[in-house]
Amino acid sequence: MWQRKPGFVTLVHTILEQQVSLASAKAVLKKLRKICTPLNPDKLLALSTAQLAASGFSRQKMRYCRTLAEAISSAELNLRKLHRLDDDSFRKEITVYPGIGPWTADVYLLMALGRPNVWPSGDLALMAATQSLKNLQARPSRDEMDRIGEKWRPYRSSAARILWHHYLNN
Repeated sequence: MWQRKPGFVTLVHTILEQQVSLASAKAVLKKLRKICTPLNPDKLLALSTAQLAASGFSRQKMRYCRTLAEAISSAELNLRKLHRLDDDSFRKEITVYPGIGPWTADVYLLMALGRPNVWPSGDLALMAATQSLKNLQARPSRDEMDRIGEKWRPYRSSAARILWHHYLNN
C-alpha cells in the first residue's frame, strides 16, 4: 500500500520524486540520509550546497527543500496542525511553499496521511496506466483524468493505487 510516515522526511522524499524515476529519488534520499542523520529540518539546513549536490540534489530541489526546512524550523509551518485539515485546506496551505504543487500535496495526502479520496490527476504514471487500461489512443489530459476519477469517488485513492500497480507491472 506504499504507506509513508507523515512529516518532513516524506515531504522531502516526495519533492525528490518530482519529474524523476522512483529509483532515482530513492537513491538521492539514501545518500542524503548518510550525511544527514537524523534527517530533520535543522540538520538539512546545516548542509552545504556542495553536500546536497553530491547527494544528487538539483539546485531547484535544494531551494525547495531548504525553504520547507526553514518554514518548519521557524515554526511558520506546523505539519501536525496541517495534518488535521481537510484535503482542500491542506492543499491550499502546503502549496504556498515553492516546489510543493498539487501533485506533491496529493501524493502526501494519499501516502502519508492515508486520505481515501485523493486523485493526483497530473501523475504521469496514472495517466499512462489509464491510457493502457482504457485502450485510449493518447495519454489522457489532466482534465480527462479528473473526469475519469469522478467515477471512483469517494475511493479515488484506492483507484490511484491500483493504477500505479498496473503501471509498475507493465
